[in-house]
Amino acid sequence: MIEKSREYRNVFLENGYAKEDIRRKVENTFMEIFYGKEKFFHLTEDETMGYMEDTGNHDVRTEGMSYGMMVCVQLDRKKEFDCLWKWAKRYMYMDQGRNAGYFAWSVSPEGVKNSYGPAPDGEEYFAMALFFASHRWGDGEGIFQYSLEAKKLLYSCVHKGEDGIGRAMWDPQNYLIRFIPECDFTDPSYHLPHFYELFSRWAWEIDRPFWKKAAAASREFLRKACDPVTGLSAEYSTFDGIPYTGDQELFGRHDWYYSDAYRTIANIALDYEWFSKETEYGVWCEGTAEKLQKFFCETAGRDTRAVYTTDGRVLAKKALHPVAITAVNAQASLAAGKDFAKQCVEEFWNTPLRSGARRYYDNFLYLFSMLALSGSYRMW
Repeated sequence: MIEKSREYRNVFLENGYAKEDIRRKVENTFMEIFYGKEKFFHLTEDETMGYMEDTGNHDVRTEGMSYGMMVCVQLDRKKEFDCLWKWAKRYMYMDQGRNAGYFAWSVSPEGVKNSYGPAPDGEEYFAMALFFASHRWGDGEGIFQYSLEAKKLLYSCVHKGEDGIGRAMWDPQNYLIRFIPECDFTDPSYHLPHFYELFSRWAWEIDRPFWKKAAAASREFLRKACDPVTGLSAEYSTFDGIPYTGDQELFGRHDWYYSDAYRTIANIALDYEWFSKETEYGVWCEGTAEKLQKFFCETAGRDTRAVYTTDGRVLAKKALHPVAITAVNAQASLAAGKDFAKQCVEEFWNTPLRSGARRYYDNFLYLFSMLALSGSYRMW
């Protein structure tokens, strides 16, 4: 467990917002997403389970379920956490077949699997949320023995395929997370070295050296994946950080700054706050966050919510998740200097939650930014 005396920056407070207003805004954001008029958290009839709906695709994804669990443990919402975890284990977990030990990435709201393949970002968030739950609330019994569930899941992520069945989620040679186990390329926004640092302390002892190497490998990868001028990253990239342009017929185009890619700078900023502030890598984090904020505050001009190549060229396409961009630009302030941080934080503070069909992704990133900038996104 992390020392309870550790202090976390409250960037909102630093920018002149009142402590009570900040607390209320964080709480209201959670309540709108979980219980408001346009909520996307749904309880089952008996209220023993619950799921987060991807409102744009009308399914339930490991991304959203694990995000929901992380939000709940940060805000001390044990009932909702347990409901989400129970639903995920009941309907998403795969206990047989090639991907046994992983979770199906997409399931219908009725609990029918749409796919029998996993998405690694869900697994890493599940594991981290479970460890935090164990430390904050203590382990229970069965599936609520949180720390054991986390350790078993991480073991599968690292060792899957050693018996010739399935593949690991992390490449065993370069320690980098794969986009999906079957593919030898990656998604920069999946790279969470701040999580891996904690996995290297809390996973089963046999796996701890792997996670320490994974943290270092991901930090080195992110240096390559973020453009040196704009700070932007692609949605998918090669393990060398080059925007991925392969097999667009199967995967579509993902070599641009779009949707998934918005999370990259948010992750970099949180790693900076948790672990990297006083390191040489931290200097790179500061510079990259500053470049990205400068791009959106100055260079992008009128096209601040368009789609871009990683070097900043505007493409003839509008962003699918504009509120998410506003949120991550603000979260970058955890690492960025003061030149553009105040402007990004103010714009975010004055931006409401998104409404309508596409609100799921935007509003999750919105809530994560609220937690991070209020000093409420913590290691437990």
